[in-house]
Order: sequence, then structure tokens, then C-alpha cells
Amino acid sequence: MLAQPWIQQLFYSATEPRAIEPRGNLAEWEKTTIAIFNRVSPSVVQVAGRAGGDTFAGAEPDEQNGGAQTGTGFVWDAAGHIVTNAHVVQGASEIAVRLANGEVARATVRGMAPNYDLAVLRIPARSLPPPIPIGSSGDLQVGQAAFAIGNPFGLDQSLTTGVISALKRRLPTQTGREITNVIQTDAAINPGNSGGPLLDSAGRLIGVNTAIFSPSGSNAGIGFAVPVDTVNRVVPALIRNGRVPTPGIGIVAAPESLATRLGVEGLVVVRTVPGSPADRAGLRGVDRMGGVVGDVITACNGEPIRRLVDLSDKLEQVGVGNTIALSVLRGGRTVTLTVEVVDIGGRP
Repeated sequence: MLAQPWIQQLFYSATEPRAIEPRGNLAEWEKTTIAIFNRVSPSVVQVAGRAGGDTFAGAEPDEQNGGAQTGTGFVWDAAGHIVTNAHVVQGASEIAVRLANGEVARATVRGMAPNYDLAVLRIPARSLPPPIPIGSSGDLQVGQAAFAIGNPFGLDQSLTTGVISALKRRLPTQTGREITNVIQTDAAINPGNSGGPLLDSAGRLIGVNTAIFSPSGSNAGIGFAVPVDTVNRVVPALIRNGRVPTPGIGIVAAPESLATRLGVEGLVVVRTVPGSPADRAGLRGVDRMGGVVGDVITACNGEPIRRLVDLSDKLEQVGVGNTIALSVLRGGRTVTLTVEVVDIGGRP
């Protein structure tokens, strides 16, 4: 018994490299994930914006790059347009894009839409990887697979996987407006992922990663992405005109909680902007002196309106330059008003 340790050491020690055990075939889901990464990752880039001196502008601190603020982007077309988040490059005087092959190019801002947290950059003409195929966010289902590729903490070409956790979320932007129909996912999104693609299991773009919900600032299983249907409408407008119209009618709406307390189902109008289409059409706000509740918008073009996001969706569908029919509850009766949809820009 005393010699047993010596015998084990002498006869059983693995002093040579061990034989490799064949692993067999990859699982189908592994093959799918690998194929998505290999096909899409060459089109994903890193974006850094310099505000001046050695300070970078953006939202994602990257200690790996000397404190530079970085985000992610992806190739949109063969003309050199790159899509990213507006908050990644807003305020930057110089912007650099690093391609997947390591090549670095100076970029200019072609257009920015802070209301949607989207921006389009352009880099000089060169041979680029193919644009990511476009999917649809209108038919997404909670529980289906989601894949995110980005540059968390400056670690480029990182893939995370998860599922669609929820749909039709609302996400405030830096302008004070909300992005509607936002996708929630548990695919890990960390600082540096902003502006990167969210993909479905076919490798199609279904969203642009824009934010995380986390007290610590790192992934907590709740990430958000701008839906691709919005992206596919906003980005071409930015490429054409450098900006995208913000459809509106010129009202300030009350919080949903007020409508709940009042026991009404609809959007309570607090006030109208003087000279706006809502003002010209005769919409009435709250009478603070008389303590009278303003008009309550209950429907738009015959479809129910229960909150501001419902109205925003309808206005975007109708588009600037067209008119809408609003059903308005006023003094216990319903009236119909025709209102023009205009580009309200930074106004309410």
C-alpha cells in the first residue's frame, strides 16, 4: 500500500499528449449559429467618434482603446453606408470605422434621426462585405431565437444568443420622444453593442441593438433593439435627405395614468401647439381655469387609440402631407375631426 502512489505515478502518468476523441457531428442549432456568424460578421463594424483632443463622443466607454467611446455598426449597401445608433456618434467631430478585416476608414455622417436613435455614416468607396439581408419585425414572436453581433467593451466580433423576450416595448430617446414597437431580447447586450445587428435564425436583420436595462451598466438579460421595419423606413430617408420627417399633429398628451384615473379609454389632450394642424382643426386641451378635461382621442381612421404610441404608429403609417380622421370624445359625445399630418421636427 505504501508503494501505491509511486506505482500510479510511474505507470499511469500522462506524460505524452493524449489522443483526441472524435466529437461526432455538431448539433443542428450549433450549425445554424455558426453559419449565421460566418455569413454576417464580416458586415459588422466598430464605430468610434472623437469629439476633440483625446476625448471620444458616444455612449460606450472602451478601456481597451485608451478610454475611447465606441459602438457597433453594419454595412447597409455597396455605396459605403454604415448604420449605427445616433447616440454613438452624436456630437462627434471625427468618426472612424474599423472593418472586420481590421481596415480603418474615416467616416462622415450622412444623416441622423435621434428620435429613432439611428444614424447613417458613409465611408469612402471600397470593396465592402455584402449588406445584411433584411427581415421583418412585424411577424416576430416571443420565444423565437435572436442573435446579436457587436463589440462589447471593445471586444470585436462577439456573438451572443438568446430569444425575443417581449415585443412592442416603448423606449425613450435623448430627444424626449419614444421609439415604438421596440424589441426586447435576453441575448447579451453590453456597452459597445449599441448600433449592432439583431438577427433571426435565418441570419436576417430584425433590429438594431440600442440599449440595455441594467443598474450595473452591464448585461442583465434585458436588451432593446429598434425594429427593422422602422430601420428600413428611416435609413433610406437619411441616405436620400440627411434627415427623416417626424409626423405629428401638434398636441401635448397627458400620461396614460391620467386617463386611467379619469376612467376614460383614449388619449387625453393637454394642449395644442398654437398654429398647428391640431389647433386649426379645433382640438381642445385641458381648461385649467374651469377644471374641464380636454378632448380625448379615441380612434384614428377608425382604429382604436388607447395611448400615445398608438397615435404615433398611425401617424407614421399615414405619413407627412396626408390627413387623418380623429374620433374625439368631447363633453360626453363623439365628434370627428380631420387633421393634417405634418413634419413637427423638434416640436411636440
